[in-house]
Amino acid sequence: MTSTGLDVRNAYLASLDRALVVVAAPEVAAAWDADSVLREFTVRGLAGHLARAGTLVEAYLDAGFPAETRDVPDAAEYYLIAALSSDVDDPMNASIRERGESVAEGGHAALVEMVRTARARLEVRLAAEPADTPIAVIGGMVLPLDEYLVTRIVELTTHTDDLAVSVGIPTPEPDPAAATLVTHCLVTLARRRHGDLAVLRALTRRERDAAEVLRAF
Repeated sequence: MTSTGLDVRNAYLASLDRALVVVAAPEVAAAWDADSVLREFTVRGLAGHLARAGTLVEAYLDAGFPAETRDVPDAAEYYLIAALSSDVDDPMNASIRERGESVAEGGHAALVEMVRTARARLEVRLAAEPADTPIAVIGGMVLPLDEYLVTRIVELTTHTDDLAVSVGIPTPEPDPAAATLVTHCLVTLARRRHGDLAVLRALTRRERDAAEVLRAF
């Protein structure tokens, strides 16, 4: 799916930089215990969830491969298999919130430092990883590293906006390459879920788009 000619790793780092600007904002620290714009997510939990998009890559690279794995070709298929629910009470969504809270339990300054440190390590490590490096992630899914990075770019761009809106600060414009990769991933996901005709109608004839097929999450 990433046959776009774009540098995925630079797009990922650029997206992480934009996320850091928002996570480190004093407005986030001031609203740390407040509710975010996402239901059942506090600002700190959302910041922790966003931070995981900057720390999980290294953790998964170091973890190796579980006994049972499932090959996944690309980022769109990752989301198709994950099948995230819009129900905030879904057990998977509840566990996502719990992990975000856990990452943030050390406080705002510690979270910012955690992400900054991870970003510095990743810049060096990603430059050295071969292009065909496989990585095992949640649920034993194994996909090419760059395809997993596309999923992290989706998370970074989406939740950077969520966090900025939650505390009333401007959302940084996404890196152009990152925006292209995210759009490509999510439109591909919609095509696989709903078919090409439904996607074309969603793009050109919204009155025929009762299912909101372009809504990924």
